[in-house]
Amino acid sequence: MKKNKMKNSILVGTLLLSTLAFGQKKNETSAAVEFKNKFAPALQSKDYETAKKSILSAKEFIDLAAAHPDTKESAKTLYYKGEVYLGIMSLAQDSDDADLTAMVTPTFMEEAANALKQSYANDKKYQSDVSDVVLRARILFDKRANAAYTEGDFKSAASLYNWQAKYSSAIGDLDSNAVFYSSVCSEKANDYASAAAGYLTLANAGYKGPVSYNLASGAFRKSGDIEKAKGIIAEGRKLYPNDRDLLLELVNINIDANNPAGAEAALAQAIAADPNNKQLFYPIGTIYIEMKENKKAEESLMKALEIDPDYLDAQYQLGAHLVSWAGDLKTEANALKLGDYKYDVLMSESNDTYKRALAPLEKYISKQPNDKAVLNILFQLHRSIGNNDKAAAFKARYDAAE
Repeated sequence: MKKNKMKNSILVGTLLLSTLAFGQKKNETSAAVEFKNKFAPALQSKDYETAKKSILSAKEFIDLAAAHPDTKESAKTLYYKGEVYLGIMSLAQDSDDADLTAMVTPTFMEEAANALKQSYANDKKYQSDVSDVVLRARILFDKRANAAYTEGDFKSAASLYNWQAKYSSAIGDLDSNAVFYSSVCSEKANDYASAAAGYLTLANAGYKGPVSYNLASGAFRKSGDIEKAKGIIAEGRKLYPNDRDLLLELVNINIDANNPAGAEAALAQAIAADPNNKQLFYPIGTIYIEMKENKKAEESLMKALEIDPDYLDAQYQLGAHLVSWAGDLKTEANALKLGDYKYDVLMSESNDTYKRALAPLEKYISKQPNDKAVLNILFQLHRSIGNNDKAAAFKARYDAAE
């Protein structure tokens, strides 16, 4: 008798466990039915009321399955959790429903992404389905990110592009474009640490070659982490030793670190790496201007014009530099005590420097005849050195320019 009672107890227990397991499987199925047969058609037809009711019902079922030991590791449960949660995100966006929007928190989105990642890893059977969900998530976040970017909300855009990349990673993909745009937006929002981390991810993945190393270093430099910036450039130069942008970034690092000797050494390397590149000598000239190395700045810009006499940017920059330099010399002379012999020396240097500015600026204005700022400078230069006819001509052109 006791033996029969024991057998009956075991049988009842087994039946009870089977019933519970069946119940959880039924939750999976019920979630799928609510999603596919009710929510999806309602969303497509923009019946947002029915869609909301169905997707919330699907969420109840799938949350039960996801919480139960028998089904929480099931690839099907995990897939539908990601699918249903994405459905809520889509409906919240399309319907602008306040209740649904409040549900879509970072934790909510993280749960969905993690569920999809686990499902993809747990069972090849659902990998295609998970990939489809991930694609729709990427489109959803990309659309919202683009809108935020257009509105100038770079902080939100960076976050949304980052979510786009995160969902891609659920299936083992690096969405390099999303990471790139997230980093760009972070930089625009002055979140240099986040920008640097994103650019570094791209650099390690080989995205855009030396460009990503350069961007990563620049972001670390702007965040104040000079040592990290140096390390990134060192890594980049192991792969691209003669890349001029990496060399110029090394110059900027040394300038920010108040290391003029290091900046000079990096500039010398940049020139040696590409001695006939006009687009190299132009930025080198501007860097020397920032370093107050006036003569070297003039020489670098002159070298750019020697390579290409019609290089407009270099013509303008050289003329502007010489005008500014001449003005500084004049200011220095006027600050001297009366009778100081250096006055005449400095004024002579100032006048000579003003005169050297005429050639590049006149070449520039021949190609950009309506640049009022340059026309005004040429008028003032010619007037100051006594070329009254030319001064009058440039004044007339300045007055007529729009």
